[in-house]
Amino acid sequence: MSQAPATRLLLVEDDPNFGMVLKDYLELHDYEVTLCTDGLQGYQAFQKELFDACILDVMMPVKDGFSLATDIKKENAHLPIIFLTAKAMKVDMLEGFRIGADDYVTKPFDSEILLCKLKAILQRKQSSIAPPKEENKTEYQIGRFQFNAKTRLILDGPQTQKLSPKEAELLLLLCQHVNDVLPREVALSKIWGEDNYFTARSMDVFVTKLRKYLKADAAVEIVNVHGNGFRLLAPAGILSE
Repeated sequence: MSQAPATRLLLVEDDPNFGMVLKDYLELHDYEVTLCTDGLQGYQAFQKELFDACILDVMMPVKDGFSLATDIKKENAHLPIIFLTAKAMKVDMLEGFRIGADDYVTKPFDSEILLCKLKAILQRKQSSIAPPKEENKTEYQIGRFQFNAKTRLILDGPQTQKLSPKEAELLLLLCQHVNDVLPREVALSKIWGEDNYFTARSMDVFVTKLRKYLKADAAVEIVNVHGNGFRLLAPAGILSE
């Protein structure tokens, strides 16, 4: 049986001694680590290789961690980032999260805690991109409505609603995650091809349209899950097998 490929990490830390110690520790736990000592080197490594997550120091020469993370997120909005820093000020932490950090670890820190946070972030990433169980299914019964993703039709008795291609794709994803959260980034990546302010606003418009199409059945609802995504609520057992 072939061995699963190692999880690849980009570690950018300007203290060479600390960087090597952390690199060795992570490699001891089966991660494959590329170590860079400034933000510019880190960005060049990011452009050349594929990584599963980044661990970035904030205060670095040439290019600081916040600038590096901003550049990385422009090219790969889904790549997890953990900041390492001696700065414990609230304003700096908020800036890190605003950029899109998944976590923020203040030096000095317990290496085992960093390891646990890294594992949790990678598990969340994997679960968010896992294919839905009913990936090949195209016909759904949603409350009083029948939905056919191929024909892009919602049937309500004799009434028919034709969906646009994006409306149909979005409703299909919601059906595949029925009564569970459809992560916003998953929908944006699969349907719009990118996750940014404009595509997110566009998706909100499409969700509003779908709500309008389904409003005749009070038992069916599309709800916002703050900071995460959307959930199609339908009574247990209503969605056909």
